Amino acid sequence: MDLHLPPVPKPVAAYTPALVIGNTVRTSGQLPFHEGELVSRGHLGDTVSIEQGKEAAQVAALNAVAAAAEVAGGLENLKSVIKVTGFVASTPDFTDHPAVINGASEFLEKVFGGKHIRSAVGVAALPLEASVEIEVEFAL
Repeated sequence: MDLHLPPVPKPVAAYTPALVIGNTVRTSGQLPFHEGELVSRGHLGDTVSIEQGKEAAQVAALNAVAAAAEVAGGLENLKSVIKVTGFVASTPDFTDHPAVINGASEFLEKVFGGKHIRSAVGVAALPLEASVEIEVEFAL
């Protein structure tokens, strides 16, 4: 797969985008930034469709790969995905969080192969009004 990693988005608060911990790399929550702009703002079940949420999750996952690759010394040093945690800004009655986070999981499975463990959680709000936020743990 010919994957072009974007520049790692600058943190929006006091944290680092990714850390190497033993034989793993863990990322901070990554928002769906593309070329410095959020690609999706709002809440699923209101102003954001499931398809838009899935696309945003994929963008956020790509940003997580970029952050992890930067601290790991390159994409080739990331062996596999261990866990994905996805946060979905949603209305109280929205229940399709797993479908939204599939955007990240399906993308990561194409890049790294294999399966990973995952959580998909609905939240009232995310930083900067983002519709999704993705954290990923990689094996080195």
